[in-house]
Amino acid sequence: MVSDRSLDVLRAIVKDYVATREPVGSKTIVDRYSFGVSAATIRNDMALLEDEELITAPHTSSGRIPTDKGYRVFVDHLSGLHPLSAAQRQAVERFLDGASDLDEVLARTVRLLSQLTHQVALVQYPSLGRAHVRHIELVPLSTTRVMSVLITDTGRVEQRLIDVHAGLDVEFLAELRAVLNTKLSEVALTDVAENLSTIADGFVLERRALVDDVIASLRDQVAANRSDKLVMAGAANLALTADDFGGSIYPVLEAIEEQVTLLKLFAEMEADRTTGLSTRIGHENASFGLGDASVIASEYTTAGGELARVGVLGPTRMDYSTNLAAVRAVARYLSRLLGDD
Repeated sequence: MVSDRSLDVLRAIVKDYVATREPVGSKTIVDRYSFGVSAATIRNDMALLEDEELITAPHTSSGRIPTDKGYRVFVDHLSGLHPLSAAQRQAVERFLDGASDLDEVLARTVRLLSQLTHQVALVQYPSLGRAHVRHIELVPLSTTRVMSVLITDTGRVEQRLIDVHAGLDVEFLAELRAVLNTKLSEVALTDVAENLSTIADGFVLERRALVDDVIASLRDQVAANRSDKLVMAGAANLALTADDFGGSIYPVLEAIEEQVTLLKLFAEMEADRTTGLSTRIGHENASFGLGDASVIASEYTTAGGELARVGVLGPTRMDYSTNLAAVRAVARYLSRLLGDD
């Protein structure tokens, strides 16, 4: 059983080690923190923490560093998360408010979160199993090219260019657009393909070439919307912490390249009911080849009620308090922003 003071000692060791990357000794703790006890008493607390496998001595150093289990206890016993400063909150609002569609919102989100945490930032596209078509637009760009635009009720905008070889009839294009919106507006993405299969039958044969091209494009756009994928930023931050990954950041780079690994990890993370946050630390990620990494995530929601996750990935030696607060704040703002659409 770890005493309250021993937990405070663990917090001090985590804080100092994260800040300095140097093992922490009892004298350092006594000098920097007001425990009101001797260095010998602190050494006894550290011995208890070591017996509980919460800290360990690297090599022959007299200092101690947190273990994965120690980081886990530290995170689980956080008394509260420091909110972002007023300046940081204003920066979040200014940076995200100018985005024009979901793609840009998510791209800005990971850039912002990477800047706030100095980690690799990740955001998952919303699961579109319940998404519906909001509107379809067919925009004539020239006599031989049309842009097909699919807009969902989750705020996603998907565009495709269609080459028209037989010449473009603008009046017919407007007619086709009206038919598509009549047939597909408010239809779930899961049902769009079936509805598209009968639309071409309503047009005369000489119009079928353009109709078939537009339908093929819309099928591709629906498929793109339904695929799981991540947007990431801040991979360069890994270079600054390469020594914290067991001497090699290759497994982390491989996971970033193979998005399916991180998507599976996200899917397994369960959010805390109180904070809405979830954290996977070190060996908890070993089955994904990320035994030296930690992942923090939080869910966000869209106007259509779709759920997805936003978070950060970095070494186990990270500033959990700051990163948890940043992830939660960005997720909440992202939900408000997308929920207003």
